[in-house]
Amino acid sequence: MTDSVAAILVHVPDTETGLAWYRRAFPAAERQWLEEFDFAYLKVGAVDLEIVQADEKVASGAAGSVVYWSVEDLDRSLAHFEALGALLYRGPIAIQEGLWMCQVRDPWGNCIGLRGPRAGDKGDEA
Repeated sequence: MTDSVAAILVHVPDTETGLAWYRRAFPAAERQWLEEFDFAYLKVGAVDLEIVQADEKVASGAAGSVVYWSVEDLDRSLAHFEALGALLYRGPIAIQEGLWMCQVRDPWGNCIGLRGPRAGDKGDEA
């Protein structure tokens, strides 16, 4: 077993709408296509971000586990997600090593964690 995350599944009621939203949320993401499975997903760095159909076994929404994405500027990233319709759910709160974290909820209620410095904490005027 390795110590790296391979894929994150995000459950939504409509996968095409979800893919479009997450593509805007993660501008560096590259849309990938697996012909043999008729399956599209997003590649964010080394992680596969798989937007999949919610169903009776796994619904969309907050359910306990939250993936935190490293960001260069927490406030700028939070503003980006809020501009796309995400709602601040928790935080921001100060954590170790001068970093901050918060959670936002996508339009389907799934939590997205953001973790990084705040511009004001680097000596800049926020």
